[in-house]
Amino acid sequence: MFEWYVQAVKTHPIISSAIQVAILGTIGELLAGRIRLGRWYLFGPGPWRLLAKIVVWGFLGITFKYAFTGFFGFVAAIADKGIWPAVEGRLLWRALSASVFTNILFGPMMMLFHRWTDNWIESKEMDWPSLQKAWWTLIWFWIPAHTVTFILPDHFRVGLAALWAIVLGVILGFFARAQQARET
Repeated sequence: MFEWYVQAVKTHPIISSAIQVAILGTIGELLAGRIRLGRWYLFGPGPWRLLAKIVVWGFLGITFKYAFTGFFGFVAAIADKGIWPAVEGRLLWRALSASVFTNILFGPMMMLFHRWTDNWIESKEMDWPSLQKAWWTLIWFWIPAHTVTFILPDHFRVGLAALWAIVLGVILGFFARAQQARET
């Protein structure tokens, strides 16, 4: 089974990125809602909302593949030009550097797009303070998580990032539930 997975992500990197993130990102979002609300929430009445969320996560998976590849190369390029400390032969430094640039330059716009699509799907208004809190996850969660992600070979990165989405969903679900308990 594992060999099949590795072959699939190597042979079909874009479609496998979409599928992995569509499935695992949606699971993470559903788990966060389940933990926060104490019941399953499928984003409103009708199956189209759940399907729309899956499609958005799939699209994000494609952007992750391009961003991860691009920012990993970006770090090497700016180091080669002498405007960033050398990354060649320094895997942890290169992974951390790629993670920082990915999350600082790509992360906020990706989150804004994701929040906008979520609000459209669920017929909600934009909650800017909530988005600002979400941006903080780029620092305390995503930079360390993607540092680990970028240590792995290229074909495993999007899959691990999708698994991290489940981890973050669980963490945020518990944070939200704890905050709700404090407010009542």
